[in-house]
Amino acid sequence: MLYLEFLFLLIMLYIGSRFGGVGLGVVSGIGLLIEVFVFRMPPSSPPIDVMLIIIAVVTCASILEAAGGLKYMLQIAERILRRNPKMVTILGPLVTYTMTLMLGTGHAVYTIMPIIGDVALKNGIRPERPMAAASVASQLGITGSPISAAVVYYLTQIIELPGYGHVTLISIVAVTIPATLAGVLALSLYSLRRGKELKDDPEYQRRLQDPIWKERIANTTSTTLNEALPSSARNAVLLFILALAIIVVIAIFPEVRTIGEGKAISMGIIIQMMMLAFGGIILLATKTNPQTVPNGVVFKSGMVAMIAIFGIAWMSDTYFQYAMPSFKAGVTEMVESYPWTFAFALFAVSVVINSQAATGRMMLPVGLAIGLPAPLLIGLLPATYGYFFIPNYPSDIATVNFDVTGTTKIGKYYFNHSFMVPGIIGVVTACFVGYTLAYAII
Repeated sequence: MLYLEFLFLLIMLYIGSRFGGVGLGVVSGIGLLIEVFVFRMPPSSPPIDVMLIIIAVVTCASILEAAGGLKYMLQIAERILRRNPKMVTILGPLVTYTMTLMLGTGHAVYTIMPIIGDVALKNGIRPERPMAAASVASQLGITGSPISAAVVYYLTQIIELPGYGHVTLISIVAVTIPATLAGVLALSLYSLRRGKELKDDPEYQRRLQDPIWKERIANTTSTTLNEALPSSARNAVLLFILALAIIVVIAIFPEVRTIGEGKAISMGIIIQMMMLAFGGIILLATKTNPQTVPNGVVFKSGMVAMIAIFGIAWMSDTYFQYAMPSFKAGVTEMVESYPWTFAFALFAVSVVINSQAATGRMMLPVGLAIGLPAPLLIGLLPATYGYFFIPNYPSDIATVNFDVTGTTKIGKYYFNHSFMVPGIIGVVTACFVGYTLAYAII
């Protein structure tokens, strides 16, 4: 019966993934009802901690965007790319990775992707090379960001258990940043020579024969450099960086957050407080109109992600808490013999549910319940990014649409798409480096 119920869980996740975003969350709500009232599973608690972290980070990042700070960051990134156009396949992914590292979300990639494509095309570089790599890099950076919901959830859950108290935010990102950066560099190096040159690419040459496509290609100019930004945009970025710096300092010196009877405030709470407070500071310092905040890309995508996680995590957690006594024995035996196989479980779940935070919320309790060591859990954290496998994630779809040359594509057989090989290289490299580093650091 447990296997049938698990199959039901996967089917509901698959149906929800067909709709994506909000659809994924509310379809999971249907699954939750069936679990409770048909399968008679006791409902678990909703993932309030993860949702609050997402709300706080997205709110601050959205105010940064509304204040012009995101566009200021884009202008800096564009100057770097246009000064080194021949290096766009290396620099493009590094730019999107860095933006994700700072913002805690990969959805800012939509604004820089047309610029990466424009730089590549104007320099005779196959746009698929930097664009596909940049899309994958933007998501790989999530597990390296100290303010991402995935990283903070791991931190808040792991340190609560006996024997895991030595784990800190710094020790986690000391593993995940080098690991994911190594993954980004590896997939970028692979991308340098992938695919045919533009002069030999049949799809590009076909489009050049089509008058409509030829005009679009000839007149493609994406830039943010011709827009003058107020000084408040720069100030917003500096304040946001200050917030990140303060979070890191507090993580390094736990005595700063020790209040009352010697008990330290959790870093999850600290990040929520800092992001909320600095959202207010940026709003006041830059005199940003709060009514414009919900209109930005970051706010919309972040709130959609929160609803998706709300449903996914609650439905999944209800099943695993119910099934854990039976599930634990089989998984423990396999993972004890081959610890790295837990990465396959993380990856497979991520393919279905399109969220690293939701994957962590679903699978980390399983890993903790069967007694997996902290270095293993943290070293394999990049495996929570598997949703490049099925090309239905918004950033991948947007990247395909931004490439006017047609070189970035979803293949005829669906799985032979532009993001598959860079994604596999990035995740495998990051897990290998992360696994090695974690046992040396933690």
